[in-house]
Amino acid sequence: MTLSKSSNRSSDASIPASPQQTSKPTWKVNLLYDGECQLCLREVNFLRKKDAGRGIVKFTDIADLNYSAEENGGVEFETAMGRIHAVLSDGSVIKNVQVFQETYDALGIGWIYAATKWPVIGPIVNKIYDLWADKRLALTGRASLKDVIAERNQKLACQTEGRCRT
Repeated sequence: MTLSKSSNRSSDASIPASPQQTSKPTWKVNLLYDGECQLCLREVNFLRKKDAGRGIVKFTDIADLNYSAEENGGVEFETAMGRIHAVLSDGSVIKNVQVFQETYDALGIGWIYAATKWPVIGPIVNKIYDLWADKRLALTGRASLKDVIAERNQKLACQTEGRCRT
């Protein structure tokens, strides 16, 4: 869904703007996460508690078969599975440790990731994250990225075309 800027109609202020007229979402960060990753879910549950229903962070499960790259900054499933991504309210896409920095900052707990912005520590943390992201599926007992993608494609085909294997 593409959001367009609202027009400057002032003739009837009592009529609320429709979602199509809203120029900016109410959330600050749309966090794209793997809902089939138990470690990811722990982090998401922690962040949901910190959000406390304020809607500062939108949580989008990329493992959901209805996940749409077009509605999430153009980030394809395969890309999102390789590295954590988020879409900021201005439409820009961020990834890796910056996702945690922006999300935690938005929730008012940025001090947790503050050291990752320091010149010496930041690059080290980014390298550690790169290593983690490369091994995440195996370390959490999941199939390879290639197999996860193939399984998803099979589920999608089954859902949309009825081509199911049993």
